[in-house]
Amino acid sequence: MDLLSTLSPSGDFATPIVDAHHHLWDLKAGHYPTKTDQYDKNFFLGDYRAICRDYMPSDYVEALKGFRVIGSVHIQAARAIDEQVAETEWLETMNEQFGLPSVVVGHVSFIQPDCAAILRGHAKSPLMRGIRSRPTTSPGPGASVAGAPGTMQDDHWRRNFALLETHGMSWDMRIPYWHLEEGAEVARAFPGIPMVVNHTGLPLDRSEDGLAIWRKGLAALADCPNVVMKISELGLPHGTWDVPSNVRVVREAASIFGPDRIIFASNLPVASLSTNFGGIVAVMREALAKETPETMAKFFARNAIRFYRIPIQLP
Repeated sequence: MDLLSTLSPSGDFATPIVDAHHHLWDLKAGHYPTKTDQYDKNFFLGDYRAICRDYMPSDYVEALKGFRVIGSVHIQAARAIDEQVAETEWLETMNEQFGLPSVVVGHVSFIQPDCAAILRGHAKSPLMRGIRSRPTTSPGPGASVAGAPGTMQDDHWRRNFALLETHGMSWDMRIPYWHLEEGAEVARAFPGIPMVVNHTGLPLDRSEDGLAIWRKGLAALADCPNVVMKISELGLPHGTWDVPSNVRVVREAASIFGPDRIIFASNLPVASLSTNFGGIVAVMREALAKETPETMAKFFARNAIRFYRIPIQLP
């Protein structure tokens, strides 16, 4: 059954949506350490116990009611490191049974010994489009770990990272705002690998100083033609959903990257810690209210379809 086909708009917003970033998990089908036996006390949004439960296609589609969502991109969901390819295989069964996700972004660490083999395993799936793998990062903008094992300057990390191009895979770049300029260095070094910045570059510090660092990083990334921006996860720690600040962040990110390089995403169910799908869409619409219908269509669906090579045809 195609669950997404059951959705239809119930309000004043009928624009087709491709959700370019969401997660699913069945805690009985695989091992998800941070949701079961290794709770992460340092999670960037704070307490996330509310989502430490099964999150299946039916749960996801229930959260989308009232909107015309026509496709989705599943992003790796922290399944155990010895079950990386198994996660992709499980998602294939979800696609067969429920019609979603449309495509998949998997996981591998670029410094794990069997990285090349894991990438080959992922590449066997017709749904596979790319990899999300977090490099080693520093604890804040005042600290540096440049060159340490697993960082974006690590030769070992870079050698395995280069394998993405061999498989025609993209990289979902999930790094905090103070590392965005380093992300741009990677983008310039690997122009043949498409890259998408996750979660709006994670502007968690909304002070003027914090936003200045974030904005400078985005500008560096926008100068790289192989990089696009996923505008998603605007939540702040402890369930904070700051609409005026979020509107500002969305508007500035969209302005820096332009209409052809911005992609809508929800980050469900993680985003449910601070808002719901309607709240996410409302902020995006307010921030982009002056944009043309063509730009809105690109942002909400067409750009994701192009970047992730999703087999969806729009008029």
